[in-house]
Amino acid sequence: MGENKEYMTHPEELGCIHISEDVLASIAAGAAAEVEGISGLMNLAAKKSNARGVRLSVDDEEGAVIDLYVMIRYGYAIPEVAEKIQNAVSGAIESMTGFAVKAVNVHVGGVSFQ
Repeated sequence: MGENKEYMTHPEELGCIHISEDVLASIAAGAAAEVEGISGLMNLAAKKSNARGVRLSVDDEEGAVIDLYVMIRYGYAIPEVAEKIQNAVSGAIESMTGFAVKAVNVHVGGVSFQ
């Protein structure tokens, strides 16, 4: 992929729109948190993203690759919850920013019994 940047750029007729990668990470985290069956996002020691449990790799031409590190609630089917997370995150990013999402990778780090 392209080099890491702090902003994704969307050229428009009257100029460019720059959206911070932190905004994209916050949108992804918010969309994932609303999915039933998710217990929460895992705490990462990521320098690039301030949003907990989210890592981004962006390319203005190809789209964003989003990695989410989540905990799933006990009793929920992990593949079904992961697919719902993928759909929610890609839909939220695309509808709110207009940027294409190349992939949403869901990393299940554990199961929560709460």
